[in-house]
Amino acid sequence: MTIDQAALIAAAREASTRAYAPYSGFHVGAALAFADGSVATGANVENASYGLALCAETSAVAQVMNAGVRGGLLAVAVIGGTPGEDGAATPGAAPVTPCGRCRQVLNELAQLGGTDPVIWCVGERSVLELRLSALLPHAFGPANLG
Repeated sequence: MTIDQAALIAAAREASTRAYAPYSGFHVGAALAFADGSVATGANVENASYGLALCAETSAVAQVMNAGVRGGLLAVAVIGGTPGEDGAATPGAAPVTPCGRCRQVLNELAQLGGTDPVIWCVGERSVLELRLSALLPHAFGPANLG
């Protein structure tokens, strides 16, 4: 199945408009594409107790896991930056990549379906394309628990 990169990035950008980021002012949106054609999105949610913030990718994964999805993850788009006039993230020069926690959370979902999704990280003038396995080499996952 071919995933429309531009459409997935647009979904991530639109999701970033729903970010709750009163402390950092940094809006992040993520969009996850699945083998069945569905797309799930998430935005970052900050908290006054900074360590309790939720990243956009984690929000999206929690949403699909709560809906019973277990695998089929083919692609992820992530965009982050200060919000523009429309509230959407305006990326800086360097593409935003998933943090370590999000890489692990995405890996869990990917391993459940035996996939190695492409991750599109959006920058101001470019999109960095990597496989999840390149972002999280030698990942720990469900298979490691025997």
